[in-house]
Amino acid sequence: MFLNPDENNNIALDRYEAMLKSNRVVFFDSNEFENIIHHYLDNGQLNKAKRAVSMGLSQHPSSISLKLFNIEILIFDDQLDKAEEVLDILQELEPENDEIYIQKAAICSKRDEHPQAIGLLKFALSCSQEPADIHSLLGMEYLFIDDFENAKKHFTECLLLDPDDYSSLYNTINCFNFLNQADEAVEFLSKYLDVNPYCEIAWHQLGKQYKNQKELVKALAAFDFAIISDDTFVGAYIEKGKILEKLERFQDAIENYMVTLELEDPTSYALLHIGICFEKLNDITKALFYYKKAVHEDPLLDKGWIAITEFYLKQKKYEKALYNINKAIDIDSENVDYWRHSAIINNRLLNYEEAEISYRKTLELGDVSLNIWLNRADVLYHAGQPEAAIICLNQALELYPKNSEINFRLAGIFFEAKNDIKAEYHFIEAFENEPEFFLIIEELFPDVAKLNKVKELIVTLSKNK
Repeated sequence: MFLNPDENNNIALDRYEAMLKSNRVVFFDSNEFENIIHHYLDNGQLNKAKRAVSMGLSQHPSSISLKLFNIEILIFDDQLDKAEEVLDILQELEPENDEIYIQKAAICSKRDEHPQAIGLLKFALSCSQEPADIHSLLGMEYLFIDDFENAKKHFTECLLLDPDDYSSLYNTINCFNFLNQADEAVEFLSKYLDVNPYCEIAWHQLGKQYKNQKELVKALAAFDFAIISDDTFVGAYIEKGKILEKLERFQDAIENYMVTLELEDPTSYALLHIGICFEKLNDITKALFYYKKAVHEDPLLDKGWIAITEFYLKQKKYEKALYNINKAIDIDSENVDYWRHSAIINNRLLNYEEAEISYRKTLELGDVSLNIWLNRADVLYHAGQPEAAIICLNQALELYPKNSEINFRLAGIFFEAKNDIKAEYHFIEAFENEPEFFLIIEELFPDVAKLNKVKELIVTLSKNK
């Protein structure tokens, strides 16, 4: 009875682990040690790999392969000088062993000496019987120095040698994207699919390229082929759902997002977009149900909390909107979108003190857009704090000098305070720049708009234009 290599490897691993438990020493040939070490490294069990290397070298002290494993572990541990010393010795023994140059390149790469690493890998390529892995390493080194053309060339070589190397496929497409070569990416993927017509990854990437080019019908077809190639490919259903949303085929989009819920654990993204689609279809009950499921699945999903808040805002259910945005703020008090929405809702509820706090927090978190300054000043004014409103508007004027919306507000407040000198200064600044914004005075300061001095100013300034 003959065993396949995987079964042999499993038997060796089982024997090795049984030996460790029994504290007995059992002999393994060097190939068995190599497979055992491979297993531990592939599974991230570095300490076990170290122990296997040590035991392997004790039984096979002249094994170059085991010494190279030892060097690989030294590099993992950042013991680069020690690894380099051993490699120099091995290079004298086997000057054309490609693995020696690969490990030397790894050391250079860790030291950010990428051109040197590339030179070593090119030499390794010249004496290697398995060039695919070296092309992949060369591609990564070129990526480190932002040489995307050369990186693309080597990743493409990997795919010629191993069409199923999906890591190289992704990296090749990333290079096209960095180089803004969308048409070339489409051409490359089309040729790749001529040879590998059932590669769901390639169809998926082709669909994304078409989506970026706004060719939605072609993108939809590509995602369909990805699903035909693998009907469990969640990413393709998600991307297809996105396209169907853009095409306003909301029911079809829902069906695709629903498939993803059946294939794997529900994602907050799919749940949120199911809610969005139901809202577009005016099924507000189901929309709200899925919005709530989305934030239950991921309480940090800010788009989910915003969707619920805006849902209630559209329904003019301001108390419920406020309740949900406050829950969101309790979860993430540094989210500027939450505070902005809190300010809007409190303002509509005439909760001026709370609205002012929210606008101030919005500014502190980095949203210094003009509307935030203006709204905060208006809230302060309505709350009976004209002096605080003036301070706010003057701060805004530093960011937006000569802005008419700011100056008309300052003019209105100063006219009400009988400070005619400052009032006229800001009024003239505003009116000469954008007289149409005089409606701000009419809306916010109707009594000021009726003042004779204001009417006279308008007549004088209009004549001067």
